Amino acid sequence: MKLVRLLANLGYGSRKQVAAMFREGLVTDASGEVLYADDKVDHAEIRFEGEPLDPPQGMLLMLHKPVGYTCSRKDVGRLVYDLLPPRFALRNPVLSTVGRLDRDTSGLLLFTDDGQLLHRIISPKAALAKVYEATLAEDLRGDEGDQFASGTLMLEGESDPLEPATLEVLAPRRARLTLTEGRYHQARRMFAAVGNHVVTLERVALGGLTLEGLPSGEWRLLDTADVARLFGTATSVA
Repeated sequence: MKLVRLLANLGYGSRKQVAAMFREGLVTDASGEVLYADDKVDHAEIRFEGEPLDPPQGMLLMLHKPVGYTCSRKDVGRLVYDLLPPRFALRNPVLSTVGRLDRDTSGLLLFTDDGQLLHRIISPKAALAKVYEATLAEDLRGDEGDQFASGTLMLEGESDPLEPATLEVLAPRRARLTLTEGRYHQARRMFAAVGNHVVTLERVALGGLTLEGLPSGEWRLLDTADVARLFGTATSVA
C-alpha cells in the first residue's frame, strides 16, 4: 500500500492533506530521515511528527468509560469517541465499540476496526465473562445469588430464561455480578427482577481483561498478550 493511502486510512488526514504532510517533511523513518510518498518502508519504521504510527487494521483498544458518555457516533451530547484522538474517527475501516455500555454505566469498553475480532468477542459461543460491580438502592435480601444462579430467572418482556450468573455480595448494598450473556440492560434488569434498583453500575472485567488501574476517561492500546488474556488463552512461563 502506498504511504499516502496508508496514512489516510489511519485517519491522519485526507490523501491531499497527507500528501502535503510528506512535502512538509512531517513523515520520517525511525532514524529521522524524511520519507517520500513513493518510499517502501515497514509500518513499524514510519514516524509522523516523530511518533510511531497508530497500529494498522486489527487495532484493539480499551477505554475506561465514564458515566455520561454514549456509545454512539451520532447521538447528541458526550460520546465515547470524544475521549479518543480525533484521527481515530477517520480510520478506514472504521473503529467501532465492541458491544455497548449505556450512558449511565461506566467501566471497561473495547473498540476495534477488525470485524472478525469484534464478532468473535461478542459471539454467544465465546461466552466471555462480563463482570459488573453495582451499588443498589436497597439492601440485598440474601436469596438473589440463588435466583441468579438458577438458570430460571426471567426478565420482563422476554420468554427465555437467563443463563446462570454469579453474584458476590460485597456489602449490604454492593454486589459483583458475573454474566456470560449480553442482553439489553441485563444487569440492571436482573436486579429489577428481584425487586431492587441499580444506582451505579461499572463493568470491571471482560474475559480475562480488567481495567488494570486505567483511570476513568483514559484509554490504552491492547497487544497480542492482552488478546490472549481476553480469551483466556494466555500461558505462563515457569
